[in-house]
Amino acid sequence: MLRRAVRLRLGQCLSGRGLGTYRGGSTLDCDGKVSKIKKKIQSIFPGRAWSPLYDTSHLPPERSDVVIVGGGVLGLSVAYWLKRLEKQQGAIQVLVVERDHTYARASTVLSVGGIRQQFSLPENVQLSLFSAEFLRNINEYLAVVDDPPLDLQFNPSGYLLLASEEGAAIMECNVKIQRQEGAKVCLMSPEQLQKKFPWINTEGVALASYGLENEGWFDPWCLLQGLRRKLQSMGVLFCQGEVTRFISSSSHMETASGEQVTLKRIHEVHVKMDHSQEFQPVECALVVNAAGAWSGQIAELAGVGTGPPGTMQGTKLPVEPRKRYVYLWHCPQGPGLEAPLVADPSGAYFRREGLGNNYLGSCSPTEEEEPDPGNLEVDYDFFQEKVWPRLAQRVPAFETLKVRSAWAGYYDYNTFDQNGVVGPHPLVINMYFATGFSGHGLQQAPAVGRAVAEMMLEGHFQTINLSPFLFGRFYFGEKAQEHCIL
Repeated sequence: MLRRAVRLRLGQCLSGRGLGTYRGGSTLDCDGKVSKIKKKIQSIFPGRAWSPLYDTSHLPPERSDVVIVGGGVLGLSVAYWLKRLEKQQGAIQVLVVERDHTYARASTVLSVGGIRQQFSLPENVQLSLFSAEFLRNINEYLAVVDDPPLDLQFNPSGYLLLASEEGAAIMECNVKIQRQEGAKVCLMSPEQLQKKFPWINTEGVALASYGLENEGWFDPWCLLQGLRRKLQSMGVLFCQGEVTRFISSSSHMETASGEQVTLKRIHEVHVKMDHSQEFQPVECALVVNAAGAWSGQIAELAGVGTGPPGTMQGTKLPVEPRKRYVYLWHCPQGPGLEAPLVADPSGAYFRREGLGNNYLGSCSPTEEEEPDPGNLEVDYDFFQEKVWPRLAQRVPAFETLKVRSAWAGYYDYNTFDQNGVVGPHPLVINMYFATGFSGHGLQQAPAVGRAVAEMMLEGHFQTINLSPFLFGRFYFGEKAQEHCIL
């Protein structure tokens, strides 16, 4: 009964989630008064330029229709589609709050920049297919008058996934799903694999799947900057700061079974300024949680998961930071320009980086090996002990590789089913999610942003049905398990 009541209530609330505009005093009247004050001051102090006594240009606005927490590609994509789909230009005011304006620790720019359609769920295939189209036509979407075109440096070399005897049947099933959704993927036997890529040792490989179109890698930094540039031209506001508090109101409903449910609506977001104890309250109608690895903490600030265990109010957003290493190495005799991104059954992966026989790669640790996410220090022993042996076994030329550098970044890891969380929260009725993609958020961001904006503006998904990715699945125990996680 609770399931029916919550979903019924969610449907009722969506019709009231629409974006409105704030009404207040006339801007023209205010400007006229300020102009008169300026003239008076200038008449008293002739020759002196007037300036305000206190500079507030670094502060966010006092109100915004939408506050997006997180300025990575997912948050920026939501902002882009809100502005692109708004019924009237300038009707929706959007504020993006990002605490790291340098993006030095951002998952976006610390990733390897891959895009693929080789997933196990139809929704993920559809998301990546649209995102590939978006990236292919990037300058039709993100062009800004008088600014140079974007060059994402897209390398369409594809993904090559390898399967052992144990995983071959699952791979065949996955490829069938991918083809049904329109992805161009072929299966290869070990003999075909050896013929096409003679540098691969096929020992232990029973089957391979190879992306023929719309797969490869691109420059994440270019996409990030292109989105920021476009959003600024569309009137989106940016603020460097950290969201520390939500002010909300509550109402109560009773389900048919007599269970009490508390509904919350956020009215105000407190943004703490960088290197300061100062904060600015921002009145808002809607909030988007696109805080990546820290979205679980942002959700908790809004009261998500703080109720009794086993209830919807006590259901947490199961997203946490997971540290992942990326290593850069040089190998003069390594695979050539035709090399795709290769994912081994052992979990190791690699791709080319540039034209000088340099390569990027790593592998995900086991649960027991998970490193401390409290810092971004690199463990080079992990490469020596876990990554290199697997690489050298699959590509014998990598026996002589030399590591040149490395870095670490964060996955916004969904511990429930390693899949994204999109759309509204059932009880905090004006908070929306775009998070938890566990390593494939960058490549799916254009499609995810569109889906979340559709839900916010129209009350339902219009282009890709992402209902399996709604928050409610955590309470109901309905996993949308993605098996192809690198």
